[in-house]
Amino acid sequence: MKRKKILITGAAGFLGSHLCEKFIKEDYHVVAMDNLITGDLKNINHLFKLEQFEFYHHDITKFIHLTGPLDYILHFASPASPIDYLKIPIQTLKVGSMGTHNCLGLAKTKKARILVASTSEVYGDPLVHPQTEEYWGNVNPVGPRGVYDEAKRFMESITMAYNSFHKVETRIARIFNTYGPRMRLNDGRALPAFIGQALRGEDLTVFGDGSQTRSFCYVDDLIDGLYRLLLSDYHLPVNLGNPNEISLLEFANEILELTGNKVKISYKPLPEDDPKQRQPDITKAKQLLDWAPKVNRKEGLKITFDYFKSLSADELIKQPKEFVSQK
Repeated sequence: MKRKKILITGAAGFLGSHLCEKFIKEDYHVVAMDNLITGDLKNINHLFKLEQFEFYHHDITKFIHLTGPLDYILHFASPASPIDYLKIPIQTLKVGSMGTHNCLGLAKTKKARILVASTSEVYGDPLVHPQTEEYWGNVNPVGPRGVYDEAKRFMESITMAYNSFHKVETRIARIFNTYGPRMRLNDGRALPAFIGQALRGEDLTVFGDGSQTRSFCYVDDLIDGLYRLLLSDYHLPVNLGNPNEISLLEFANEILELTGNKVKISYKPLPEDDPKQRQPDITKAKQLLDWAPKVNRKEGLKITFDYFKSLSADELIKQPKEFVSQK
């Protein structure tokens, strides 16, 4: 039987590389695409030898051409960390708008189902807790995070328009904080920042008083949720994340305990528009997808820490001295 073919954009990134592995395991033919602005080929080098894997170095804000049939598209191309999207704000907006438009156009032409990777950042600094899919958010469109938040909000809008007007089969995943192997130490998010600092013997940087909360989902759990959502019959947004909420101060102490490091915690001012609370309501995912996270944080952190410990000294020192946010 002929394999189904799936295009994965952002394939050399953290989530994209894990998605490539998942769909190869499920016996799909995977077409990977990335412009490598924030992705890294080392994340997918081990897949190049496989006959059911192919890679295109391409910027999806430009026209996408693929020959032959295509069954599915996973649109995961986007800078996803504060350091990235503050450094390349225009590219962030373009991949969320023009890139999404091109992916949806390809889905329409090929009659393929497309899942787009939205984010909990569409909720902004939320006034509703935990966040349900019906909450419209509290987002500052002209603040420093607006380039990312609004790019994802536009992504959802144009995806819904293609669904209703062109009858394209669409799925929208609202992804909450995810962690695991292949995260970049230099992307400014709390978990790799804390672990990187601990490994280098530096004090851990906590912004504000550390009372702001996050909910961390291990990557294997998220990938399973994305797989189920793609194959489901539901076209409205679905939250995917772990509802086990923790303050960043508590989290910093967990990292210190995990690493056995005796460094201190240092405090810096809270960045503008940094969300105070982040916790997904995953009722829809449970009901529609029969999905819930299985990996507890202690287990997931141990695997992730072991991955970071395996990095070279050169990779460890690439972490910037100043972090923009603890997303």
